[in-house]
Amino acid sequence: MWFTNLLTSGGVGTTVLMLSISIFAGLLLGRLKLKGVTLGITWVLFVGILLSAFGITCNHDMLHIIKEFGLILFVTAVGLQVGPGFFRTFKKGGLALNLVALANVALGVVITVIIAKLADESLFDMAGVYTGAVTNTPGLSAAQQAVRDLGMTDAADRLANGYAVAYPLAVVGMILTCIILRPLCRIDLKNEPDTEGSVPATVEKKATPTSQRHKVNLIPIFVIIAVGIIIGSIPIPVGMSAPVKLGLAGGPLVAALIGSWLGVKKGWFTTDFTDSHGVWMLREVGIALFLAGVGLGAGGSFVSTIQAGGYMWILYGFIITVVPPIILGLFCRLVLKTNYYTLMGVIGGMHTDPPTLAFANTVAPDGCKLPNTGYATVYPLTMFLRIFTAQLLVLMA
Repeated sequence: MWFTNLLTSGGVGTTVLMLSISIFAGLLLGRLKLKGVTLGITWVLFVGILLSAFGITCNHDMLHIIKEFGLILFVTAVGLQVGPGFFRTFKKGGLALNLVALANVALGVVITVIIAKLADESLFDMAGVYTGAVTNTPGLSAAQQAVRDLGMTDAADRLANGYAVAYPLAVVGMILTCIILRPLCRIDLKNEPDTEGSVPATVEKKATPTSQRHKVNLIPIFVIIAVGIIIGSIPIPVGMSAPVKLGLAGGPLVAALIGSWLGVKKGWFTTDFTDSHGVWMLREVGIALFLAGVGLGAGGSFVSTIQAGGYMWILYGFIITVVPPIILGLFCRLVLKTNYYTLMGVIGGMHTDPPTLAFANTVAPDGCKLPNTGYATVYPLTMFLRIFTAQLLVLMA
């Protein structure tokens, strides 16, 4: 039957079809709410996993390219939106938030090592679980390259399985962390300021001004992406078996932050461009492609690994996911008095987790940039640390 052949051919048409189904079905499911709470665009990931688990065959090379390009579009758009105010925000509290992010990474590594010792798990396997639990694909790639350099090719596949098993629940865990912190910190969204130092705003959604909807210039966007790819490809020697890199996500984000800040400061373009509806659309398309690509690529490994006894990795990954941000989230809110919208972005940034940022933006009022700012403030350092610590766990095994 021609339709069956289409679903199992693994060609370009099949891949685009599955991406489209994952995205539109996931977005439709994202409209569902349970007691006012929704997982939003995260449903795109779960639909992709479900399709992949049912044996849908996609072109993996094409899927990989689309997934990475989607992530590049997403982080570039985030950098463009928050760049003009990023360095000012860093001076006002960014140093403290980055120290919190550093503590979050360190705590995650310590918990990973403790679980490996207590559960008698291989640290190679736990390195994969760690990268999935903190939703860091570049960290997984770095760990896989490290084991290949050690001549352990089979371990690279187990790293990927650990990542695939831990990743889905990690996405949910990050969102649950944001939700759990509300009652723990007695947060009332109706009285939470939507800008630093502002009067609290209601959570009603406001329409995007018509004058901003079509102001987007693709030239600086792709210049920033090109520069970001170059930055992300620069090897950084750290005295290990292989250098670390900012990668395809960290490089474009850094380039976008600097480019948008410098562009607005020099008058090359205005905030109507960096905060336009076009850039917002770029961000949403990017994260949708990324989540669909991850889901369609992870479904098969997810099921087979669980059947082989890797279900305990789900629990281990969930512990690594939620314990550090809950502890440090309480510290940020109760000690540092961090704004809740900013804190949600910080939690997403500390785990380099785009779906958490997407969730935070659905909770925050329209026009509120605090989740994006919190995310971008800690994301660059966190990305570097995740790449470094993933390799460190492999070398410690």
